[in-house]
Amino acid sequence: MKEIVIEVNDAGQRLDRFLKKYLCNLPLSGVYKCIRKDIKVNGKREKEEYMLKEGDILSLYVSDLDFDAWTKKKERRKAKRQFTIAYEDDDMMVVCKPFGLLVHGDKTEKKDTLANQVVDYLIEEGSYNPREKTFVPSPVHRLDRNTTGLVVFGKTAESLRELSAMFREEHSSRIHKYYYTIVHGQLKEEMHLKNKLLKDEERNKGIVLKEDDPRGKYIETIVRPIYAAKNYSLVEVELVTGRSHQIRAHLASIKHPLVGDTKYGGKEISSKQGTWSLGRTTQALHAARLIIDDKEFTAPLPIAWRSMQIDLLGDEIIK
Repeated sequence: MKEIVIEVNDAGQRLDRFLKKYLCNLPLSGVYKCIRKDIKVNGKREKEEYMLKEGDILSLYVSDLDFDAWTKKKERRKAKRQFTIAYEDDDMMVVCKPFGLLVHGDKTEKKDTLANQVVDYLIEEGSYNPREKTFVPSPVHRLDRNTTGLVVFGKTAESLRELSAMFREEHSSRIHKYYYTIVHGQLKEEMHLKNKLLKDEERNKGIVLKEDDPRGKYIETIVRPIYAAKNYSLVEVELVTGRSHQIRAHLASIKHPLVGDTKYGGKEISSKQGTWSLGRTTQALHAARLIIDDKEFTAPLPIAWRSMQIDLLGDEIIK
């Protein structure tokens, strides 16, 4: 028999969901078979929907050999750290993501991701034990691979749930997200954009519709010009809602596509001095400021942005 004591980061989840993660090498059918025949919670049989509480004791009536085979985790190569830290406390961490790094893995890259780099850092720093049952510190939102700037991580299960709920909430008064971008054309006045966004899954592209269109999801974006040159403008974008591709699609819909964003009508831009590549064939977009309740976090602009701004805008550089 094996005993598992439920600790604070594993509490608050269903028995079956906990076991799917804990018995990571056991097929789903085997997990439910175990719940029916081989597992007791505090000495009693429980249904799969039982909500685990801190201090619960799970008794698994299985052999050592089976238990070891079902729980053994694959070792992975340590990811080289590329992020910088904007803020950290016992519950949360705010990091600055560089250009070209995925937040989560996809079919092209599963190991070298921001999520894995942060977990490796927390293990080294001693604030996360990889032997914990099922909880893993995780990002509460994401940025596109080629968008730079701030990403928030929950370091405990409770903070991860609370932060995730805050980021999912529409028109949240607790979270304010601000991005910097360079767009085509002169944009001289603040614009408050309200529309619907329909996702074209086949092309992985957002289509902006009128606000009263029955299709799509509501989007709201505030665009504030910082500096307008002859052919390009530096702007701050506040996301009121947070849909995938929202900034890129919304700015393109008003004829100010992001520099380098060829998917949404932006032109490929080349460096005059040969000193930067950021934004050349992908969107120039930076998650620069984030306010959560009364705390404000900032991410400095990537070095490449400074050269790009001089090339496109003149000597106007954000400090």
